[in-house]
Amino acid sequence: MSESSSTRLSVFKTYKLYVGGKFPRSESGRVYEVTDSKGKWLANAPLSSRKDARDAVVAARKAFGGWSGATAYNRGQVLYRVAEMLEGRREQFVREVGEAEGLSKSKAAAVVDAAIDRWVWYAGWTDKIGQIIGGANPVAGPFFNLSTPEPTGVVTVVAPQDSSFLGLISVIAPVIATGNTAVVITSEKAPLPALSLGEVLATSDLPGGVVNILSGKASEMGPHLASHQDVNAIDLAGADAALAKELEIAAADNLKRVLRPQPVDDWNADPGTSRMTAFLETKTVWHPTGSLGAGGSSY
Repeated sequence: MSESSSTRLSVFKTYKLYVGGKFPRSESGRVYEVTDSKGKWLANAPLSSRKDARDAVVAARKAFGGWSGATAYNRGQVLYRVAEMLEGRREQFVREVGEAEGLSKSKAAAVVDAAIDRWVWYAGWTDKIGQIIGGANPVAGPFFNLSTPEPTGVVTVVAPQDSSFLGLISVIAPVIATGNTAVVITSEKAPLPALSLGEVLATSDLPGGVVNILSGKASEMGPHLASHQDVNAIDLAGADAALAKELEIAAADNLKRVLRPQPVDDWNADPGTSRMTAFLETKTVWHPTGSLGAGGSSY
């Protein structure tokens, strides 16, 4: 029998976590079945453990100094490069989003295009957000008083459950665009587009550890991340009411910033700047201008 007439075996994709720029399996060795909207098996996804979550926080903290210290313009270049890579793998994401969300190919394509456009939109904000929430403050005295935004630090993101790609990007991009690093808990029922996003990030210019992607149960990993002393903030976008309350209480232990769940009727709508400003701190600096005498400023 010739090779062309033989039946090929399907080559199934192995999905892995994305932590510190690498692709580990869960240290627990656990997986869970992911199915499409009709119950058809798609893949086995890693079922992340508490140890995986801790490893992701370590990687995010290690990457924070370099990423937050980069110029805003450079971060914008890096994010735009990610959009380029997403565009190059568009067909893969159309298929994965269609299977994950039960969409036709045309509707899935529209979702993927909107997600890529959303990533580009946030890439453009990296060197502009400081202009709208920072600036010089008027003071009565020989001083400059300047307020500038700075990233909060390591942010845990509970990704939306129903929007596996557009919603996912809408909560990840604003966190890293402003210089934070992220530990992302994917949608439990539709994690595959998020895990594939890790492959895109790994082949772009984004430093390892800036985004870390964990699949599994938010109810299992969330409490450990919410109470983790080296996590500075948490976005509860994909948490239900009961889990959100539990995580908010745990987050209070080290005064984390908490972005409560906000109902989103349409992820295509203009997101505004609220998700960027939610994870920025304001630093105010006083600087003397010198003696202001009759002869004018000596500055």
